[in-house]
Amino acid sequence: MAKQKKSADNSKATYDFDAIIIGTGPGGEGAAMKLSKQDQTVAVIERYAQVGGGCTHWGTIPSKALRQSVRQLIQYNSNPLFTNNDKPKHLTFPDILSHASSVIDKQVRLRSGFYDRNRITNFHGQAEFVDAHRVKVTLADGSTEIISAKNIIIATGSRPYHPDEVDFNHPRVYDSDSILSLKHDPRHIIIYGAGVIGSEYASIFRGLGVKVDLINTRDRLLSFLDDEMSDSLSYHLWNNGVVIRHGEQMEKVETTDNSIIVHLESGKKMKADCLLFANGRTGNTAELNLAAAGLTADGRGQIKVNGAYQTEVDSIYAVGDVIGYPSLASAAYDQGRIAATAITNNDSAGKLIADIPTGIYTIPEISSVGKTESELTEAKIPYEVGRAQFKHLARAQIANSLVGSLKILFHRETKEILGIHCFGENAAEIIHIGQAIMQQKNGGNTIDYFIETTFNYPTMAEAFRVAALNGINRLF
Repeated sequence: MAKQKKSADNSKATYDFDAIIIGTGPGGEGAAMKLSKQDQTVAVIERYAQVGGGCTHWGTIPSKALRQSVRQLIQYNSNPLFTNNDKPKHLTFPDILSHASSVIDKQVRLRSGFYDRNRITNFHGQAEFVDAHRVKVTLADGSTEIISAKNIIIATGSRPYHPDEVDFNHPRVYDSDSILSLKHDPRHIIIYGAGVIGSEYASIFRGLGVKVDLINTRDRLLSFLDDEMSDSLSYHLWNNGVVIRHGEQMEKVETTDNSIIVHLESGKKMKADCLLFANGRTGNTAELNLAAAGLTADGRGQIKVNGAYQTEVDSIYAVGDVIGYPSLASAAYDQGRIAATAITNNDSAGKLIADIPTGIYTIPEISSVGKTESELTEAKIPYEVGRAQFKHLARAQIANSLVGSLKILFHRETKEILGIHCFGENAAEIIHIGQAIMQQKNGGNTIDYFIETTFNYPTMAEAFRVAALNGINRLF
């Protein structure tokens, strides 16, 4: 245990650390690094043997690594330079997992180095509150240790939601974490839940040639997106053979040794080799004994916080998926840094940027920042649209990435950029050019920037100039 020290406010209380952070995902890492740089003594508690959290081990990193492998396979099979009338190359899900595993290993080594270099104390075990300043850690060997801190940050993330009526112990039933342990080569998969995770895995499995049924509990795919982006994804999945069933609810799941049968409330029945249940997530708070610290979680395991990510208990903060929206790794890291600044500077006015970019790693990608057409119409804001089709860009033609488009929404009178939406390969990279301009102050955020700026040629970034000119030509 670390040497006890006076608390930062010079009160009579003594603590082992200035701060304890529970969880080492993006939120926990952001908080730990910021606090360490501000000369705070920091301990992190990670329940698993390696740092990184769900983002590194089961969520963002592995799924995007899988997606990249599948994307390269699709490019290979669609390029006549490589195929030359040969049979298309086939890879199985276990085949592409090896690449994801190597990326995870590299990320773990990198992030472990961050904690070591910043002299942050690591505890590997299950955390449980004793009170608002003390945490009991149950280590892998069953022993326990109690550590204390003036402030505690909860960054425990989330886990897949498990309804009672689904047997997740069955070898053909998976969630978005356990799917990474898939050992067989399915010919047909049913994905229940067509949110971001479900849509991404639908792209991955279909890219491997697996028959995919995607069950959407809502009326449209990813309804938070701009309508045209949602429609583009729906069409692309349909065009590639994914069967999407909208507005459906699961009634029960019937299992056999080698298959599953999904019964829907509408009376439909579907049979497949396996089921991926990807309908919702729950905050990882059940084992924290929040009541001992004077905290409660809602029905989804999430904790309520204020603008500085402080809970109803002054000494405890929470960041990342455990507080809900926006549930993005990028935002969680910033939340951790903001909470850390609030701890060391009570007057901190830090907050997330207003326009957080969204990246959805389907094949092709989708990325958005700012307002959608529906939001602008509802707010009665006079806007115009500029579009660029990727198939018209020289760089897209060279790379044979012809599917996709960029859309810029801007104010008809001031020309202020209000929203940017991109569908196509590398959309999550392309969007940041527009985001940078949207953040400019004193009139710098206008569509004129893209018209007056000289872009490298040929590039995908040229889509901004094409879209801007298209939009300006609509004005009168």
